[in-house]
Amino acid sequence: MSSENVQTKWGQFISLIIVFFFWGFVGSANDILIPVFKKVFTLSQVQSQLVAWAFYAAYFVGSLIFFLVSLKLDVLQKFGYKKTLSAGLLLSACGSFLFIPAATMESFPFFLTALFTVGLGFSIQQIVANPLAIKMGSPATGAHRLTLAGGINSFGTTIGAILLGIALFGMGDNKKTALSLEDIKLPFIILGLAFIVVAVFMNFSKIEDPAKEDEEEIKVAHEKFNILDYPQLYLGMLGIFIYVGTEVTIISNLPALLHTAEFGNILEDAIAPFIALYWGSLMIGRWNGGVNVFNTSNLVNTALKFIVPAIAFGVIIGANLFAAHDVSSFYIYPIWILLFIAVSFVGGKNAGKTLMLFGISGVLMMFAGLVCPDPQIAKFFFISGGLFLSIMWPSIFDLAIAGLGKNTGKASSFLIMMILGGGIIPLIQGSICDIDLTSPNGIFGITWTHFSYIVPLIGFAYLGFYGFYCPKILKRQGINHVEGGGGGH
Repeated sequence: MSSENVQTKWGQFISLIIVFFFWGFVGSANDILIPVFKKVFTLSQVQSQLVAWAFYAAYFVGSLIFFLVSLKLDVLQKFGYKKTLSAGLLLSACGSFLFIPAATMESFPFFLTALFTVGLGFSIQQIVANPLAIKMGSPATGAHRLTLAGGINSFGTTIGAILLGIALFGMGDNKKTALSLEDIKLPFIILGLAFIVVAVFMNFSKIEDPAKEDEEEIKVAHEKFNILDYPQLYLGMLGIFIYVGTEVTIISNLPALLHTAEFGNILEDAIAPFIALYWGSLMIGRWNGGVNVFNTSNLVNTALKFIVPAIAFGVIIGANLFAAHDVSSFYIYPIWILLFIAVSFVGGKNAGKTLMLFGISGVLMMFAGLVCPDPQIAKFFFISGGLFLSIMWPSIFDLAIAGLGKNTGKASSFLIMMILGGGIIPLIQGSICDIDLTSPNGIFGITWTHFSYIVPLIGFAYLGFYGFYCPKILKRQGINHVEGGGGGH
């Protein structure tokens, strides 16, 4: 496997990226469930954000358990990739089936338990699938395979919102605005069965298990290391926490923003196109980053940087038109896409520079959304946050593990734990939204829900700072780190 000439094992890899698709599908399904649960259970905005909290806290708990177990027993060495991945899929299937009694009992805490269980399964899948994607071929193209997997993950998030929207509300003339919790059962029964099918498929697939390490290597890998010795790692852990939190909070609180009178009183049944556009923005960015996978001339590469985002935008529009959604207001959005492409050209393949520029761009987009007097334009500034977040994950990951050598595996598990940010930061923004309940006059002439987008603005500011500062840390350690991959969580 260590040979540079190893070809990518496409048969195995394609079966693996189905798992990446599922992560995306369920991630965007949460954004449909948040406004639905808020209405059915009459929740405050911060209470509705417990949906994100339950899902992302599960990543933290699952990664922590996995890490603690690995101190005594190397799970992947003992059981292999396939069995561990299948176990994670079956755990997610159990979580999906828990939606049935949760809907029958009309219990919000039960729904949260079901989501937590799905997320717990996902945390196991994440720990296995990310390194496995890198190992399925030459190490030199490992990051590019992760890019491709990230693009499939984003495709799942883009169509997940639309498909669940159709399943819950119907489409076209048969669309309904009232919703019963009974409607939630069927989509999650199908999802649970799909998890089981993929688990069985994985178990019989030709995915190879890792080569057994000798006792000496395992002993070296388990030597203690101090996080505080590596500022790139602990600042990177905060970076992943803020990155995932910012990514989730922008979209988790968007239904509440669009529901305000200021933004047009958009109801739950009409929210799916906006969720699809946001997650589609991450898909546009990742597909654009994925162009670097192909060894093409500069001219072809430049052309693809425009063609691929255009195709991705076409997928978003096409999926929405299929679902009979009115997306006429979306045709202005290519302005933001062109802006993103321009910034990505300046960043190039330099992880730190890209992160810094995208962080600054995100700050400017959030600020423009806060001060723009036209809500119909302001919402696109907020949604465009997805474009500038799209390729941050691999840049942060890349910088955080640079120079860690034999401790890279441990560092990776600490970074995965920081996905917890997706559960906490939306709660902070949701609590700002709820000030509207006590102070309906808002602040600075806008509602508190609108003002709450100061939270992702601060998030982008830190991410830009990390992109600027981390290469300086690495330079002091004698590490010249320039190349950055591209992927998604």
